Amino acid sequence: MFQALLVTKPDSGYRCDLTQLDEAQLPATGDVTVRVAWSTLNYKDGLAITGRSPVVRQFPLVPGIDLAGTVEQSDHPKWKKGDQVLLNGFGVGESHWGGLAQMARVKGDWLVRLPKGLSERDAMALGTAGYTAMLCVQALQRHWDAAGVAPGSGEVLVTGAGGGVGGVAIALLAQMGHTVVASTGRLEEADYLKSLGATEVIDRQSLSAAGKPLQKERWAGVVDSVGSHTLANAIASTRYGGALAACGLAQGMDLPASVAPFILRGVTLYGIDSVMAPMAQRESAWAQLARDLDHSKLAAITTEVALADAVGYGEKILAGQVRGRLVVNVNA
Repeated sequence: MFQALLVTKPDSGYRCDLTQLDEAQLPATGDVTVRVAWSTLNYKDGLAITGRSPVVRQFPLVPGIDLAGTVEQSDHPKWKKGDQVLLNGFGVGESHWGGLAQMARVKGDWLVRLPKGLSERDAMALGTAGYTAMLCVQALQRHWDAAGVAPGSGEVLVTGAGGGVGGVAIALLAQMGHTVVASTGRLEEADYLKSLGATEVIDRQSLSAAGKPLQKERWAGVVDSVGSHTLANAIASTRYGGALAACGLAQGMDLPASVAPFILRGVTLYGIDSVMAPMAQRESAWAQLARDLDHSKLAAITTEVALADAVGYGEKILAGQVRGRLVVNVNA
């Protein structure tokens, strides 16, 4: 028997409860059983826990798009008992039972070996948010390398800076020598964002309303987790030859932008998908996180919660009451 959060949809409505499950109840479709040590709470997990959006696609289901732990049993040739692994995405926590439990059965093809230099807790303190931030930064870095743009030669904007993606992106970019401007709706967090490496903090309202299709050039690069008018304004004010990495839609799925910045300034927009990213990209992102991220910054970003408290924190993360990352101790 093991503890898990379980989402059900009885006649009385949508529910997510802490419960006891038997290992025999785990999905038969997986070929690796993992004893989970740590998981996370992301925005998508908040939606799954509360039912605010149709993230969960089958019932019953254990939510949690991230997990880290130790292989307990494997029928997959790549993995053996005792291997330390992590997992992000691939529909886990949406259409396949996820990581907010003490045990998980998943496909071995989805697993990444825990990189040297990262503990299981560190990996989940990063989770999908940190891994996505790294994918964004890598996309921008490849663009800058190809264009011969050196770190510090222009400002880099990070939107949604108070969230997990934003916090990790700020820390990574600053450590690489870039000048980072953080956009947030919580200006009281300015000192925190500057402690991560931001040189300036701006109010998100300066970007969140409809703006001109072509604006004064400012950004050498952008990491955006917000979408809608915020991304459109960031595009409109990106410098000639600059690039943006878009990975979220906190403000909305729409993009009320113009082609003008693309055809008059040669701006490039990179779409970042963390859910189905190829394994080579995943392994590269996690290896660089293990190598480059300042662990003291990771500690500042992270709040630890117990599995029993995850439902309440799911509500808080949707209400914008959470700073940085939530790491879940599933055994607490």
